[in-house]
Order: sequence, then C-alpha cells, then structure tokens
Amino acid sequence: ADDTQGYIIIKPKESWNLPLSKIEACLSEISEWMNQNLLKLNKEKTEFIIFRPRYQAQLSKEPYLQVGSSVLKPAKVVKNLGVLQDSNLTMEKQVNAIIRSCYHQIRIIGRARKDITTEACRTLVQATVISRLDYANVLLYGLPQTLLDKLQRLQNSAARLISRTRKFEHITPVLIGLHWLPVTYRLQYKVLLYTYKSLNGTLPSYISELVEKHQPGRQLRSASKQLLIVHKARTITYGDRSFRIAAAKLWNQLPDWIRSAD
Repeated sequence: ADDTQGYIIIKPKESWNLPLSKIEACLSEISEWMNQNLLKLNKEKTEFIIFRPRYQAQLSKEPYLQVGSSVLKPAKVVKNLGVLQDSNLTMEKQVNAIIRSCYHQIRIIGRARKDITTEACRTLVQATVISRLDYANVLLYGLPQTLLDKLQRLQNSAARLISRTRKFEHITPVLIGLHWLPVTYRLQYKVLLYTYKSLNGTLPSYISELVEKHQPGRQLRSASKQLLIVHKARTITYGDRSFRIAAAKLWNQLPDWIRSAD
C-alpha cells in the first residue's frame, strides 16, 4: 500500500519523548508485519515531518525517529498525493510548483497556437493547465492574497492564450466567455461543493462530521434555513483555513434558495 500515513498530535509544551517513541513503535510493528508477509518497508521513502506554526519558538534540539538502523530527520517539505506540504503549511511550495508546471504547458501550447483552432486550444489548456490549477485546490483556501494573485495571473495567461487577447486588454470578459470562475471563487466553490456533499451524505464520515447543522433550542425562522454552526478559530492563519470553519462560514453566506436546493 502506497502513501500510508500516521499522525500524532503533540502539544507545544509537551515533552516529545513519549509521542516520538509511540511513532517508532508503530513503525517497528508495521515493519515486522511486512516481514512476516514477505514484504519490505522502504525506509528510503519513509518521511517524517513536523507541522508547526511559523511563529512558534524553535525546538532547542531537533527531534528524530529511529527506524531499525536508519535515522529519520524531519523533512521541510513532503509530497502527499501530489501536493507539496511544507512544515508551516504555507502551501507556498505547492503554489510555485503549480505555476512552474502550468506555465511550461502554456509555452508548449503557445508554440502551436497559430496552427490549432480556438476550441482545440481550449481543450488542451483545460486538460493540461486548468486541471492542475484545480487539483486539490481546496487546500489553498484562505492563503495570503499574494499567493492567490500568482495563481490568478496564471489563469489569466491561460485565458489570453485561448482567446488571443493581448496582455493589457481587460481579462474579465474573456473569463466570463470561457465560463471560468476567478481563482478565489474556484476555491470557495470547491469548499461549498464538499459542504453540500457532506450534508447529503456523499462524503466519508471523517469529513461529514466536521459539518454541524444549526439546531435552535426553540422554534425560530432560522430552523428552516439549513444554517451551520460556525465555530470560533483560535488563529486566523490556520484556524480560519480549516474545513470545519471555512465550510460553515461560506455556507451560511449563501442565499436561502441555494442552501435548501435538492
């Protein structure tokens, strides 16, 4: 099985000795089970990362994991199902990777643009650029505007390539013509789509249980409005980006007729 992951929560002021020993014991048991079943744990591909707030004080001593004869030191960035996650969850590496990959595709298509139709160009851009822009983009919700602006410029370049619009011409009519939501709204749309699916039981329970319907203690008009409970986050940088909070905030902002749509 690829991409098997283990997680453990460590509080900032807690000693790291016990949690790390638990992870080592877990890895040891996995390795032993695999040996018994004629499999091998690939220690070269086993990675260890600590997710922590950027502003949190650094540890006096870097922790590590002992896996058999190998020593695992914390990685700065790991790839999780094609998504680059850095230790501070800034998603900056992922955004830059998307931009690099997509501009490469845009340049390739651009060289052939004069020889293909607008529809063919749109199909190519949709398959090689927009699909990358949309992949796992729910993780990019709530990022600083500077990062989202980079992605918006990328989308604008893709739209200009299809429509042959010049650099300084207004791009909004082109996006409307292509039926493309701007990047910020694409992220909101994806969060709301998952919220809708959560409420209708078509997502796994570990996601659906993060969405809680608002049930007033007495009969109020809001009882029929399909509102969600908005939990308060401790931090804007991380808390407001979490699905549990973002889903409720965005969902409650929708018009009543959309929230109640079947």
